[in-house]
Amino acid sequence: MKPRVVIIVGPTAVGKSAVALALAIETGAEIVNADSQQIYRHMDIGTWKPSREMRQQVVHHLIDIVEPTEDFNAALFREKAIEVIRDIDRRNSKALVCGGTGLYIKALTHGIFVGPARDLRLRASLASEAEKSGLDALYKRLRELDPQAAAAIHPHDGVRIVRALEVYALTGKRLSQWQREHNFQDSWCETLKIGLERARDELYTLINRRCEEMFSLGLVEEVKSLVASGYNFDLKAMQSIGYRHAGLYVRGAVSLGEALELMKRDTRRFAKRQLTWFRADREIRWFHPERDRNEILTSITEFWR
Repeated sequence: MKPRVVIIVGPTAVGKSAVALALAIETGAEIVNADSQQIYRHMDIGTWKPSREMRQQVVHHLIDIVEPTEDFNAALFREKAIEVIRDIDRRNSKALVCGGTGLYIKALTHGIFVGPARDLRLRASLASEAEKSGLDALYKRLRELDPQAAAAIHPHDGVRIVRALEVYALTGKRLSQWQREHNFQDSWCETLKIGLERARDELYTLINRRCEEMFSLGLVEEVKSLVASGYNFDLKAMQSIGYRHAGLYVRGAVSLGEALELMKRDTRRFAKRQLTWFRADREIRWFHPERDRNEILTSITEFWR
């Protein structure tokens, strides 16, 4: 029998963690994190990790597993998540995957295209170009070469921008094309995908409120502590939403109010991109986090039964 895995997805701030916790308590499931930022140790406020109390109520996996300086990607996530889920299944428990990183979900359920080996000389050339002309120039080129790949990559995600350009330069084929052709449709598990959605105004209100809460809970102090511990602003983890914005304030580039407003704006844009990604997945069944809670529970219970 294949493991039967429930996957809860949706945009940031929609309420995934609360729904997953309630469902896990109700069904006796264990939660497997699929958020690409919650994997990092020492980064708690800006990643909106489940609280210690939540993790005492329900077992959570793949949180705090790497240092901010360590490389981590969708392929590694797939490897670790499959190992965890199979262990959960062997113990006759249930796995409930929860997160908003679409690439992680895709890698877990359908496999992932690894691509050609890194070309250090090409990467150095692209890095030099980014330093001279700005990352925006590389992102603009990627939009022209591979608009589909660019749509799934944040304009500030230099690592993935460089990788997409590298793949094209080395193979002459777009990254998005490689990914379509290597959509393995792995059958190692059976899945039920639950998508959470809200009206745009409702979601944006929650996003703005969460950003304010992060600042009030001490996001700036968390960033200062990370820098004091030797984690510099150039790290991929430190370039994520929240940390990048608090970092601008810490370095004196913007005021505290400006940093907060930029964070709100970029988080709203990020949520829009997440929805675009997940809307393309026809396996996802969409529900409202509160109004449809009973229907979600019924769907999950029937799936696991």
